[in-house]
Amino acid sequence: MPNIFSKPPSYAFFFLFTLLFFSINLASANSNGFLNVLSPKELGLKREKLSHLHFYFHDILSGRNPTAIRVADAAMTNKSKTSFGAVEMADEPLTEAPDRNSKLVGKAQGIYASAAQDEVGFLMVMNFAFMEGKYNGSSLSLLGRNSVLSTVREMPIVGGSGLFRFARGYAQAKTHTFDPKTGNAVVEYNGKLHRIPLHYSP
Repeated sequence: MPNIFSKPPSYAFFFLFTLLFFSINLASANSNGFLNVLSPKELGLKREKLSHLHFYFHDILSGRNPTAIRVADAAMTNKSKTSFGAVEMADEPLTEAPDRNSKLVGKAQGIYASAAQDEVGFLMVMNFAFMEGKYNGSSLSLLGRNSVLSTVREMPIVGGSGLFRFARGYAQAKTHTFDPKTGNAVVEYNGKLHRIPLHYSP
């Protein structure tokens, strides 16, 4: 086995230079890498608060202006009893009361997809974009499984923006009305989340 410190001396110089180069970069990565610890006080963060949200989600599949449309499916989707593989893109109104004409507080924007073959179960990937009062411009992100035939379904709230930065919690969905002829539904949402009060300027 050759000795790297034997002649010619250029081997030894190359080895030492390479070792020094990687040592410097490793030290730099540890002190100034992609992750740094921040102080909550520097960001103006305060003690967490527990908040409750309540609104109605309108899923309208019929008529001239549906709020959800199918954007993808599989060869077997139409033969599946659960429409397995169907993907819907949604822009659903969120209102204060079950009536579609009640006060609009936001929109549910995202996708839901049939992800179960033995029961009706949706993968929900939704942003609740609020447009009412001080919450205008803020949003919550929901990601979870929606077993739509269950009386109450619970899904995680995984984050948010604006006044809902650092939010985490859960949402419970309960079908208020469903029309089997049109597929239209009104779903009541109750959400509980931890959030950190902060100053936000949209």
